[in-house]
Amino acid sequence: MTVFVLATFNRDKARELEALLAGAGITLRSLADFPDATSPVEDGETLLENARIKARAALAATGLPAIADDTGLEVEALGGEPGIHAARFAGPSATYDDNVRLLLDRLEGVPPERRGARFRTMCVALFPDGREVIGEGVLEGRILEQMRGTGGFGYDPVFALPDGWTLAELSADEKNDISHRARAVRDLAAKLTSAARA
Repeated sequence: MTVFVLATFNRDKARELEALLAGAGITLRSLADFPDATSPVEDGETLLENARIKARAALAATGLPAIADDTGLEVEALGGEPGIHAARFAGPSATYDDNVRLLLDRLEGVPPERRGARFRTMCVALFPDGREVIGEGVLEGRILEQMRGTGGFGYDPVFALPDGWTLAELSADEKNDISHRARAVRDLAAKLTSAARA
C-alpha cells in the first residue's frame, strides 16, 4: 500500500478520491493531517501547471508522494474562457452566483448550437524521486440560458450534459460517477497501477 498526501485540506474530498483510487493500492492522507502545511499560490498558466504547483507544495510539506488536481471550464463561444480562472471568473472574491451570472451575460444571444463547453480536470501524482504520473478527465456539455436544478455547486446549474440533464439535476452519486474529476482520477489510478506492475 502506497501512502500519498492529497493536496487539499478537504477531508471529504480525500475520502472521495480514496474510494476512486482503492483498486490502485493507494492510501490517502489530507493536508489537514499536517499542521504546518499551507496552500501555495496557484499562478500557473494551465491546469497541469497548477496541479503540479499544488503537488510539489504538498510533497515538500510532508515528504510523501503527492496527488493534486486542478479543474477548469472551457466554453467554446468564449474562446476557452473562463478556463483555469473558472473559480474567480467574476473576480478574486466572486461567489458561485457571481460567476454564473457573468458567464450567462457573456453568452447572451449566443444560440444553443454555439454554447458547447467542457469541464477539464488534470490530476498529477508526484513522487519524491521526481517521477510524475498524469491523469486527465473531460466532461462534454453545453451552457444553458437559464439555471436548472438545486444540487451540485458552481456552474452545475447551467452545465447541461448531452442527455439534457444539468449537473445540478443529478444526485451526488450520479454526478460523481461521471464527473471530470472522477474520470481524471480513474485515468491516474490506471496509470499508477500499470507503473507499479512495470
